Amino acid sequence: MQKFSTLKSIPAYLPIVNIDTDMIIPKQFLKTIKRTGLGKNLFFEMRYDDKGKEINEFILNKTPFNKSKILIAGKNFGCGSSREHAPWALLDFGITCVISSSFADIFHNNCFKNGILPIILNDDKIKELSEYANRKEEIFVDLNEEKVIYGNNEVIFKVDPFKKKCLLEGLDDIALSLNKSKKIENFEKDLKSQKPWIFND
Repeated sequence: MQKFSTLKSIPAYLPIVNIDTDMIIPKQFLKTIKRTGLGKNLFFEMRYDDKGKEINEFILNKTPFNKSKILIAGKNFGCGSSREHAPWALLDFGITCVISSSFADIFHNNCFKNGILPIILNDDKIKELSEYANRKEEIFVDLNEEKVIYGNNEVIFKVDPFKKKCLLEGLDDIALSLNKSKKIENFEKDLKSQKPWIFND
């Protein structure tokens, strides 16, 4: 997955609480196992009308928010079912950072596994950042320093050290396993010499 270090973008503000994963990517789009191609269906029921035409009033259909890399959302973002397609859809759309006052646990973990940084801030800071979105001004996210910079202000956020390392180095679960490939090979070699009967070569 892509490494994450710093990010600058005009944020898109979606002030809706309890946005569940079915709102992020509806169930009819879960047939694919590919991580690409889902961005066009992100927030499908809010972005399109019954005829499939874009709803102009929806934030991600407006310029410049249709190019936003940062989404500011209401509390309990990503609740509902545990579908990993939700962060896939956000990432495919171009969003690599979501800021909220709280996240559903499984969605929160899935973000880190797919190269998205979820940032938890209190409601007062969310309100301050939303004003930058409304004015179409950029904010800056620095994962190394664990802070968001907006204008002359900055706010610190906390990230689990291991998850931070994974984002900074672009390590998903597969990459983490591959990093231990030498140890795995040595273990199998030792096991084969000690208990050859369990191998069916």
